[in-house]
Amino acid sequence: MSSKVWFVTGANSGIGASVVKAALASGDSVVATGRSMDKLRSAFADAENERLALVQLDVTDRQQADRAIDEAVARFGRIDVLVNNAGNAVLGNFEDFTAADFEKQLAPNLYGVINLMQAALPVMRKQRRGHIINISSVAGGTGQNQTSAYSAAKFAVEGLSMSVAQEVEKFGIHLTIVEPGFFRTRLLDQGSVSYVETRIEDYAGASARDTWSQYDGAQPGDPDKLGQALVTIAAMDKPLKLFLAGSDAIAVLTPVVEERLKAIKDNEALSRSTDNAL
Repeated sequence: MSSKVWFVTGANSGIGASVVKAALASGDSVVATGRSMDKLRSAFADAENERLALVQLDVTDRQQADRAIDEAVARFGRIDVLVNNAGNAVLGNFEDFTAADFEKQLAPNLYGVINLMQAALPVMRKQRRGHIINISSVAGGTGQNQTSAYSAAKFAVEGLSMSVAQEVEKFGIHLTIVEPGFFRTRLLDQGSVSYVETRIEDYAGASARDTWSQYDGAQPGDPDKLGQALVTIAAMDKPLKLFLAGSDAIAVLTPVVEERLKAIKDNEALSRSTDNAL
């Protein structure tokens, strides 16, 4: 089967929009979803309509997820690639976060992924093929300053992905975790990011807004090139299980992996000492 049917969340801008455009350019069909139909129509005003369906979807709503998947199957007959891209950023010092702040972060970034995977997997199982691409982050591979909630969501997505991959591989379904570095998207613009301001004197002068807003519009990653890379990965007979996107992602995560390997090797005897005696 040469052409594919893609289902992309958070498709009205950034990485999601770039994936949609790259898939269309490759000759595939796409269901592009987002919370705002007006933004979707604006993003793809010039796109070819026959191979593109625009569907309203709030990923935090499981019923909407089910309906959107049903609509995709009704339109194109199948779903070959699900890209879980929708999300937001809630940044600040951990001690300042409330339960509501964590819920605001986890709802789209983790539970949204869960909703779409549970909605799409029955379709893929019936097909006996499929590919799920979960957009994580460098923050899903290492903790970063003032990203506790964001990192928690992305680490959870990675553990979820690796576990589910083992359950569904027998059905011909693949999972790919993508860890992008800084890409020039709207994630850090004023309309997308939420900052939790500090109320604690000890954190005075440690503003997440000051730390992260400086990167908005200056990120080195090109979303269009990432979209093209994901089309390449989806075309592989054995798709990658993990893909680091961007030279900055490699630079950040390589020493993290090396440090963990060193910790394992340097403390091997102590680790083994905790086994039951045979």
